[in-house]
Amino acid sequence: KAETILEEVLKEKGFSFEVCKGEGAFYGPKIDIKLKDALGRTWQCATVQVDFFLPQRFELYYIDEQGEKRTPVMIHRVILGSLERFLATLIEHYKGAFPFWLSPVQIKVLSLKSSCSDYAKKVEEILVKEFRVEVDLREETLSKKIRDAELEKVPYMVVVGEREKSSQTLNVRTRGRQQLGAMKIEDFCKFLLEKEKKERRGY
Repeated sequence: KAETILEEVLKEKGFSFEVCKGEGAFYGPKIDIKLKDALGRTWQCATVQVDFFLPQRFELYYIDEQGEKRTPVMIHRVILGSLERFLATLIEHYKGAFPFWLSPVQIKVLSLKSSCSDYAKKVEEILVKEFRVEVDLREETLSKKIRDAELEKVPYMVVVGEREKSSQTLNVRTRGRQQLGAMKIEDFCKFLLEKEKKERRGY
């Protein structure tokens, strides 16, 4: 009966599904939600389980309309499944190029030369109040720093040189080498906060 109810609910909601006979758990039937990674492989992550076992073990009960004790049915909802499996699927799905809101490092500040290091640190101090930021002060060429940030799949790179230091601006480029050009720090923050808000709304 429980299996029939689950099937009816899935049909009512318009979900496509496959009945896997004999794969239910010992405590009752369940709905497994499977995700495909970037390679087309299927992984079982989220699940909704109907549990007849634990309510009895915990001696759970409720009083029905006739004043009688009844044992309830427990519904388990597991959103992620195995956290390690979910994260592995997520990483493979995005191929490491996470959306801005999810990226471990959202912005990389790149100093053009050592004389701009103080300004690069100042920019980092401002941006880190709202975002996950790293600063690259290495004595390397700008192209090397950009390439390294691209390999790390950082969504935004902020280049600061003498011109940016004197005008108190940023030279902004995105992952994928799209140039956004010169921006004031406060304008860049507003732009990213709005972007983050829109991205989160979709999840």
